[in-house]
Amino acid sequence: MSTQQEILQAIRLTTKVASAAELAPVLAEQAPPKLLADQALVRVRSAGVNPSDVKAALGIMPQAVFPRTPGRDFAGVVVEGPSAWIGKEVWGSGGDLGITRDGSHAAWLVLPVAALREKPKNLSFEEAGSVGVPFITAFEGFRRSGMPQRGQTVAIMGANGKVGQAAVQLAAQAGANVIAVQRGGAAWQGPTQGIHCVDAKTEDVAARIRELSEGKGAHIVFNTVGSPYFEAANKAMAKGATQIFISTLERPVPFDIFTFYRGMHTYVGIDTLALNCIETNERMQAMCAGFEAGTLKPFEVSPDAVFSLAHALAVYQEVLAGASRRIVFNP
Repeated sequence: MSTQQEILQAIRLTTKVASAAELAPVLAEQAPPKLLADQALVRVRSAGVNPSDVKAALGIMPQAVFPRTPGRDFAGVVVEGPSAWIGKEVWGSGGDLGITRDGSHAAWLVLPVAALREKPKNLSFEEAGSVGVPFITAFEGFRRSGMPQRGQTVAIMGANGKVGQAAVQLAAQAGANVIAVQRGGAAWQGPTQGIHCVDAKTEDVAARIRELSEGKGAHIVFNTVGSPYFEAANKAMAKGATQIFISTLERPVPFDIFTFYRGMHTYVGIDTLALNCIETNERMQAMCAGFEAGTLKPFEVSPDAVFSLAHALAVYQEVLAGASRRIVFNP
């Protein structure tokens, strides 16, 4: 059966809503769309589910358009487009996918040919589809701040989150002295070799980071949480250090300008929604060799965390509630 005859399904969000309780994803029929000359059609085999995929429906991402199919992350097979790409297994993500253009929570995904990147050969579709947003966010934070170097100290605040776990892996791959800061008694879910774990609930975070860095402080602080770690992160920064922000709970924070300029510090803000799928997948390609070599590892996706599109509402509600497991759709 040719793709032009296959009528499959896609999730549609018709309008933004005021709360998670009002989410009403619709499962709609989806025929393979007509392509422009510079486009390719991907049969989606796996699509990660991220908070940002659903938050746009709550009006948190004002650039989101409706109606649309959500979903930023994907892995699948090219079925139409340039002959050199037909049958290739691809992966990727994009700040435009599922926000300003139809995304990956569907059977079919239309991409610019320039966005196509082959997935790591050793990853399953489920693994490749789970990588996207967390690793892109971590990678872009480091890219914008100067990639970690061997011998540097890198502290990850909120290390047990998905972006935190990705940042720990990228810093460890570079040979940095990695300090994973988390709060509470949850077991560390990331790599363990050469990683120092700090419990923010029971330990003085800044003091422990300085202790573990021979008194110098961290060269890079990747603050995945924002305001709750802001003060401790500032105290933990070495001379000339950089702090990366991707999120926050409170917008206003106490800011000591004197300490900032005397410390020669730099703050870097990251918004991966600003990267379209072409730009995003250039970053994915930069990490591909690490996944193939095993120095980077995808998130574990257990069989009970793989869902059909028919379970969209339950999946979206779980992700918005702070799901600890990595969930993917298999359309």
